[in-house]
Amino acid sequence: MLNPRQTAIPTLVRVKPGALERVGIYATRHDFRRVALFYSQDIVPDLHDAVADSLAAERIAVVSQIPVESASFEEAAELAVSLPARVDAIIGFGGGKALDVAKYVAFLSRLPYIAVPTSLSNDGICSPQSSLTVAEKRRSFPSSMPMGVVIDTRVCLGAPEVLWHSGVGDLVAKFTAVADWKLAFHAKGEPVDDFAALLSDASVYQFIGRPAYDLEGMRLLGSALLLNGISMAICGSSRPASGSEHLISHALDGLSKRPRLHGLQVGVASYLMSLIQGQGVSETIAGLFEATGFWRTIEADPFDRAEWLEAARIAPTIKAEFYTVLSSRNCLPDIEHALATDQQLQRCIVG
Repeated sequence: MLNPRQTAIPTLVRVKPGALERVGIYATRHDFRRVALFYSQDIVPDLHDAVADSLAAERIAVVSQIPVESASFEEAAELAVSLPARVDAIIGFGGGKALDVAKYVAFLSRLPYIAVPTSLSNDGICSPQSSLTVAEKRRSFPSSMPMGVVIDTRVCLGAPEVLWHSGVGDLVAKFTAVADWKLAFHAKGEPVDDFAALLSDASVYQFIGRPAYDLEGMRLLGSALLLNGISMAICGSSRPASGSEHLISHALDGLSKRPRLHGLQVGVASYLMSLIQGQGVSETIAGLFEATGFWRTIEADPFDRAEWLEAARIAPTIKAEFYTVLSSRNCLPDIEHALATDQQLQRCIVG
């Protein structure tokens, strides 16, 4: 359980085209003169140069530049120890691994952290957790909330479309996650933070209103994913954003011969769990996936039915204390039936 009293929400938020070239200006406004830059090892050179030039134009010293290839706990801990003296802030730049490592190093070093994502593949942009591997097994660690989030919508629009679909998939998980949270309240008395739940729910609907693959669609998705992270910080729990659908995805990460992007797995699992929960949002999720092309992306490279059935079987054991619809009863017969009869699921889970 996270402690919301120790978590601050971002004070710097920019979600617009051209934001990347202004990172130096934003850092100067907060009097950051010496920064450490953590960036994805495979970052497009032009993007790296844009950030470096922006910082140089404001005479901000980049005292350490660290390319990030893997998001390992061991590596992040070593990087925190080896940071140069007198660092004012840490900037995470690129994909999820670089952001998670930068966020955790900032947490260990007690330094301000600015997140500069180059794609919108999940809600980790602005969450109080980092997803890191320990001995090659993925775990979540408490981390610093970013004091700043800079999303250049033009840059994100230039990323592979599958990353956008992954972000859409992670976004709709909020429907099933909040439903599981309320189940946990009725079954176990687990408190529900109504404002955090409302914020998470509202963030999905603001994107559903205009789910277009353009600059405005990027702004809406980026803002929604950012608000999801803030909802977790508000209540000190992952509950507003993660439920049974995430347990299935975590199980797939461990057993699948070829795990896919987090948001792709979570998106399909969210639709499946919405059928099992019977909360009446299945058609809304299916319609959003149709409108955004999510279904077509999954259908082009479908999941394996046997792996999904096994993931559904072991999912309740992933976090035994985490009550969801999978804890409430034996859901496997209903899941098997859905996989065999639902038209959308038949498109994307085969075998």
